[in-house]
Amino acid sequence: MPFHLSFFDNKEIKEFKTQLRNILGFTPRNISLYKTALSHRSVREGADENNERLEFLGDAVLSSIIAHYLFRKYPYKGEGFLTEMRSKMVNRQKLNEIALRMGLKKITFYNKYDNALKISQIFGNTLEALIGAVFLDKGYDKTKRWVEEYIILPHLFMEDLESIEINIKNKLYGWANKNGKNVEFVTVDEKLEKGRRLFTVASLVDGEMIAEAKGFNKKDASHLAAQLAVEKLGL
Repeated sequence: MPFHLSFFDNKEIKEFKTQLRNILGFTPRNISLYKTALSHRSVREGADENNERLEFLGDAVLSSIIAHYLFRKYPYKGEGFLTEMRSKMVNRQKLNEIALRMGLKKITFYNKYDNALKISQIFGNTLEALIGAVFLDKGYDKTKRWVEEYIILPHLFMEDLESIEINIKNKLYGWANKNGKNVEFVTVDEKLEKGRRLFTVASLVDGEMIAEAKGFNKKDASHLAAQLAVEKLGL
């Protein structure tokens, strides 16, 4: 990955290696690869310089690793259960929470003056990009062991996930049907933020706005709006 380390002096490179080692638990070989994985498009616009391609790769690798993990952990569960559990484990909000707990925010390169990024899920996306970098640097088997040891076991508790409602919207719709209410999600704003579309979606109950949330796609924004509405309604 052509993120040029010449932009950083020796002291900065050494410090970056130390930070990476503290988070990863190992010393990476290809440092420029990890620089790319941790570079958001708000600071590096080139497709070969920011982390979006690595995010695409890491998403696929993570999904495969988690599918294998669940297949081994639940030998008597059916496809529907396994698919639902995987969705709970790799959803954007969960990955973002894990990334923050791991300390990725401290070493991610992004435009800290862009307020829209502060409420988005970019650190979960960065975690996926980091997984892509580990995969390219270490191969599948070592990446699988790393994901299980540093992501799944310390951050994803199976018993808790089994009891979580996978689709928060269903919970809101179920409450509405039971109480004769009408729930809908409406896109109230759409604008460009640093070259990306930012959506604001509101959750309405009987035409009254209960909550609204922002996201770089309507699905994430509406999911967050549903979650906020459920919390506000005390469900």
